[in-house]
Amino acid sequence: METMTVERVIDAPVEDVFAWLTTTTHYTASPLVLRCRLTRQGEQAPYGVGAVRSHLWLIGWFRERITVYDPPYATEYVVERSVPSARHELGRMTFTRTDRGTLVRWTTRAEIPLPLVGPLLTRFLARPVITRAFRSILAAAEEALAPPASPDPARQEGPRRTGAR
Repeated sequence: METMTVERVIDAPVEDVFAWLTTTTHYTASPLVLRCRLTRQGEQAPYGVGAVRSHLWLIGWFRERITVYDPPYATEYVVERSVPSARHELGRMTFTRTDRGTLVRWTTRAEIPLPLVGPLLTRFLARPVITRAFRSILAAAEEALAPPASPDPARQEGPRRTGAR
């Protein structure tokens, strides 16, 4: 099994970041994600414990079930089926308040289940592809949640006058 972790600080409140990243239909804002659907709602929240999500990414298709839902601090899931086939022990996102916004730590533990070459394919093929996909989704979250840029004060003053009247 290979553990893969991606981290990013997003300049937004932890509650907003948690809500955006646990609503996986938002993932289509990433160019690496084609489709995401909530196929079964969770027990206490749509994306809560027991929810089933179906994702089609450029790297494959995944059916995931939410196993932990602790807003706004953590969510965990397990991939129940995938194409191509993979073994999956853990998917976890944690959300921590920081001075600069919210630190998101996205960890997964998985492997390609092929004799002999599986560990090599996992490390040198799956790992870079999965971490790139996670980074792309976190970048999309940051773009969606970023505070609006403050206007340039020089442009707000209006035209400058020169010369005497």
